Amino acid sequence: MRTRELYNALLRLHLNPFLGKEELAKIGPETVRKWRTELLADGRSADTAAKAYRLLRAVMTTAVDDERIKRNPCRIRGADTAARAERSVATVKQVYALAEAIGPRFRAFILAAAFTGLRWGELIALRRMDLDLEDRTVSVHRSIAELSGGRLVVGPPKSAAGVRRVPIPVVLVDELRVHLAKYIPDEPTALVFTGSRGGTPKRGSWRTTVKWTTRVKEAGLPAGFHFHDLRHTGNHLASKSGASTRELMHRMGHGSMRAALIYQHATDERAREIANRLNEVVARESESDDDDGAAGVLVPTG
Repeated sequence: MRTRELYNALLRLHLNPFLGKEELAKIGPETVRKWRTELLADGRSADTAAKAYRLLRAVMTTAVDDERIKRNPCRIRGADTAARAERSVATVKQVYALAEAIGPRFRAFILAAAFTGLRWGELIALRRMDLDLEDRTVSVHRSIAELSGGRLVVGPPKSAAGVRRVPIPVVLVDELRVHLAKYIPDEPTALVFTGSRGGTPKRGSWRTTVKWTTRVKEAGLPAGFHFHDLRHTGNHLASKSGASTRELMHRMGHGSMRAALIYQHATDERAREIANRLNEVVARESESDDDDGAAGVLVPTG
């Protein structure tokens, strides 16, 4: 639903005003280059321009498949991507500090976002029956999208890979037990995370209700820290804990390796730890060979 809204907005605001009157067959690479240049010159962000370009390319690909045009005119290298600023990662202490600052009603919500890596829409769609606290897992079957005007729509997760079962740490299990007992009706279909009146949280009003900007500051986090950065934090922690790329993909609900590799690249500390352990193994085996009278290998331990 949100993707459809995004495509409609891109078409209305960024494609039609520039290309809407052009004949399909007359849109060549030079037209696409000019269109993109004008988008950026008019103040559109690089991210918006990249999204609009991807949509135009998809439209043109369909036109090629339907034999309306012979070749896709979208051939600008790198135009489908935009450099993004490095997202913030919270420490475990900062996650707990933020949960404490937000208050008891949404304490488990903050911790669940950080320690499961679930998206906002997946978290607010969770029901009691999705939690197996004995088995320490959370099952993701649905997501709630917030459309323009604040309308909430329940649907499947973002991708087919989004339907998954995510193991959770014991510390989160204990927090969820307290949360469920204190705030949530004892019914299988009861939503796990709700406001004080039992309603489903909406991003904008929720941020205002909990005074997000103030709470972020109180927790010692940077001013631009977003709720989604808790998911980023959780995936970073999972990677540091030794999760493989495939395991990260499952945990994140991604069908491709691209996103998971971001977190794999961010684990130099883990790589050094493995190297240090390897060094210890080689040193130990080396000493064992010396004891047996074999030629040893000098291995530095510093």
